[in-house]
Order: sequence, then C-alpha cells, then structure tokens
Amino acid sequence: MKFDYTKYIRTYLLSLTPYKSAREEYEAEGRPMTLLDANENPFNSLVNRYPDPMQRELKKEIATWKGVDENQIYLCNGSDEFISNVINGCCEPGKDSIMIVPPTFGMYKVSAKTYGVGIQEVPLTSSFQLDVDSILEIADENSKIIFLPTPNNPTANNFDLDAVEQLIHGFPGLVVVDEAYAEFSSNPSVIPWLAKYPNLMVCQTFSKAQGMAGARLGMAFAHSDFISFFNRIKAPYNINSLTINAVQKRLKDQDKVKQEVDLLLNERKRLEEAFASISFIEKYFPSDANFLMIRVDDSSIRYKQLLENGIVVRNSSKNLNCENTLRISVGLPQENNRLIEVLTTLS
Repeated sequence: MKFDYTKYIRTYLLSLTPYKSAREEYEAEGRPMTLLDANENPFNSLVNRYPDPMQRELKKEIATWKGVDENQIYLCNGSDEFISNVINGCCEPGKDSIMIVPPTFGMYKVSAKTYGVGIQEVPLTSSFQLDVDSILEIADENSKIIFLPTPNNPTANNFDLDAVEQLIHGFPGLVVVDEAYAEFSSNPSVIPWLAKYPNLMVCQTFSKAQGMAGARLGMAFAHSDFISFFNRIKAPYNINSLTINAVQKRLKDQDKVKQEVDLLLNERKRLEEAFASISFIEKYFPSDANFLMIRVDDSSIRYKQLLENGIVVRNSSKNLNCENTLRISVGLPQENNRLIEVLTTLS
C-alpha cells in the first residue's frame, strides 16, 4: 500500500507554493558559471555567495555515513529548527496536540506553545521508562506527534527499544525519536527502521559528540515525502556556508570523534565511582549520554556551592520526579578532577 503522508500534514500547507531562491533555478553540474542572479557582492571571499539551499554535497556525505538515501535527509539550524518545523508543519493550531513524556527536553513544549498547539503529557515510569499503555490510552485522533528522546534529557537513560517499536505501531500520529546523544548510547540508532516505518522520524545533531554546538547543525531522517515537504516550508538558506564547510571537514575526522567519545565514556565511569563515595550524593542514575543526573540532599544549596567554586552545572529539580537533582556534563579529565575535588570538600 502506498504511504499517504498528507494525512499527517496541515491541510493549509499542502497547497503552499514555496519561495524559490535564485540558487535553486539551475544546477551547475561542475560547469563554471557566471553568477549574476542573486544580487550578491561579486568580490570573492569565503562567504560572498549564497550557500546551496539544499546542501546537496553535504547530504551526499551524510547519506553515505548514515546509510540512507539523500532524499531522506533534512538539515536544519540545530535540532530545535526541526522540532519547530515538524510541529508547525503537521499540527493544526487550536486543534491538534503533541505528546511528551516528562521529564523530557523542554523545547518540545516551548515550540508547541509558540504555534498554539496542545500538549498531552504522559509521565515516564518510576524507572524513567515509557508508559506505553498509558500513552496509547490517552492518544486520540488529534495526537499528531510524540517526541521520544533516547537517551533522555535530563535523566540520561535509554528507552527500551521494544517499547519504542510498540509506539510506532500503535500511536496514531508521527513518532519522532530524538537521538541527540546517539554516539554515547549503548543502544543502536533506529535510523534503519525508517525502511519499514514511514510514520517514524529520527533526529540527530552535531552539537554533542561531534563537538560543533556553535555551528548549529541538526539532521532529521524520514520518509522522502516528509523531507520534500519540509524543504518547501523551510527558510531558503537555513544552513550557512561556514557551517556546511565545517561539518564536511568534521565528517572526515570521525576517528577523532570516536576517540573523544571513548575518553568521555571512561570519564563518565570515573565520575560515577567518585560520586559513590560522596555522602550528600544520594544516588546517581544510569547514563547512556555524556552527562549524569544525581540526586543530592539539597540541590539548591549544592548548586550554589558549586557555582561559588567556579563550576556550573544544571539544577534539574524543576523536572517531574527529579526533585533535588543536578545534571552534570562529563568534562575533560582536568575539569572532572576539579569537580571531584570540590565535591569532596563540601559540607
């Protein structure tokens, strides 16, 4: 049966005629071209020309890297842009809802509120896993998207992949699996599942393990019909030339990325061992990411004490079922040494 993506899309946007940038009107195909079409400054520099609005060369490299077709890739100004695009593109304001599973990444709710979209919340279980039965019981015909960040932020744990697959089968809308911390995870990516589940979308980022948070590049992988739709509603030049060039360079250096990930995983283990001997740390939660969530006696006091000692962490206590917790990123060895030193001296 042919997949009908249109049932997931806002009706009004299906007839949208997108703005077509000058660079989209031709393909050079390697030929030298005299560019007099876009009112650019003709004096040569690294950035005097508009970038390729479809990022074709970069997508070719990412397609090879991730084992997908180029037409299954959407590149965005950080994953936040994709979250915004998918909510704006698929949810009718004042009618549809997204579903989130708190404690969870805060941008899902912020983006939904920005576009006047409802929010259904189904808390994670006491072990921070998906409550599949409750999700499917609460979901209705206007539940258009569920966001599943795995590893989860702020709790750092993976979700059970069997539970994720149950939701792909049973949820009435789109299932967006957010794999921002995929390189640190013991679970495999679900990107290969795209071949059998057209209602699945997966997003990853260059901001974490790839070490390019300042470049702002996110990646979304989905059925080609969805990617074509997102390309119609996105800003014409949403990825700048400096980012494209920097990412292409980083893609050639994945051995170094692997070394950095391995070092951070070893440092994460070292922090866990150190936390076990600090009296006011009541618990550290299992992590599949490059950060740890710990429960302390008083998170406000401990947060302020660390800040006074020049160490910035995240007080994650405002999140559901995360009372008196701190979220701590794994740093370089010398940074982690300083953290351990300070923690052991606090009273």
